[in-house]
Amino acid sequence: MRVLGMISGTSHDGIDVAVVDFELVGSTLEGRVGHTASTPYPDALRSRLIAALPPAPTTLAEMCELDTLIGQTFAEAAAAAIAAGGPVDLVVSHGQTVYHWVEGAHALGTLQIGQPAWIAERTGTPVLSDVRIRDITAGGHGAPLVSVLDGLLLGGRSEDGRGGAGALNLGGISNMTVVRDGELYAYDLGPANALIDAVVTSRGLHPRGFDEDGRVAASGRVDERLLETLLEEPYYRLAPPKSTGKELFHLAYVEQALATAGVRPSDADLVATLTELTVRTVADGVRAAGVAALVVSGGGCRNPVIMDGLRRALPGVEVGPSDDYGAPSDDKEAIAFALIGWLSAHGLPGTVAGGTGARGPRILGTLTPGSGPLVLPEPVAEPPRSLVLTR
Repeated sequence: MRVLGMISGTSHDGIDVAVVDFELVGSTLEGRVGHTASTPYPDALRSRLIAALPPAPTTLAEMCELDTLIGQTFAEAAAAAIAAGGPVDLVVSHGQTVYHWVEGAHALGTLQIGQPAWIAERTGTPVLSDVRIRDITAGGHGAPLVSVLDGLLLGGRSEDGRGGAGALNLGGISNMTVVRDGELYAYDLGPANALIDAVVTSRGLHPRGFDEDGRVAASGRVDERLLETLLEEPYYRLAPPKSTGKELFHLAYVEQALATAGVRPSDADLVATLTELTVRTVADGVRAAGVAALVVSGGGCRNPVIMDGLRRALPGVEVGPSDDYGAPSDDKEAIAFALIGWLSAHGLPGTVAGGTGARGPRILGTLTPGSGPLVLPEPVAEPPRSLVLTR
């Protein structure tokens, strides 16, 4: 079964796609990763999206228009992927998260926009969407959903006597999946690039809105007083499972921290401090988990200041990219949603309870038919025990 996975993450800079051809062989799911691509949002659309995100006020009219415009952009990205990589049996669209509702350390709701009907109409292919909410209805956080992929990829590494493994994703928010002795848990650690990107964008430090190759951070020095203030955030002391997002970590959050600390660092020093915040919070989480290996993906793994900082902070931990496990670090989340699509289509859960904190695993998503009858494969009785990815 060929599945196209699509996601725009918390960096909201564009759409990542991955086509994966899955085949179940015994208890192993084999996935051949074909076409992958990243399509930036048009500048005007990204600007409108950023302007509508919390804590900014917005309107239902703006949400309706963004839902349509993002849906159309996803549809074009899907059509381009199919044209380049060939027909697919199912498209899985994560859409764009615009709000993740958390109160008292409990997720109560989540909203992803990007109307899937546009994708179904444009491609004629069934679309699985709205994949997070079912887990939340079962008491979970709806995140990090990539933990189902991590568990299948890292299960063997966690049982070889070397102390278990952690899979770290450095997107807008950092999240980690820990796999040890057949057990799995996962949670959001804190901001990875969210605060860095907010400052880089607001101060015009890079035309694409992120610190490319960590150059700004590398040119600055950490403001220890500001860092101490940032590290007082109560979220870091919450016990897993937990989730967070840009509802908490946004530009106004940085401005409030600056006021509380009573400092006015240069742009470079501010970015350096926010980068060190990512390193410190991630390293604290990895040490608490006690893993021997850390497999890193997401845009942050291309930032040498973050990666070098993690290696210095974690001298006893093997730190490397997810590419070593067949999951290209830039495409891993899109591959994960393709996997969720395969699981849902075969009547299998797309979550692990330990990964999200739910009462139990759940089959995920809502299906939108394509141009013909909606036909699903025969259900699979037992989920795969491992996943092997190849190119």
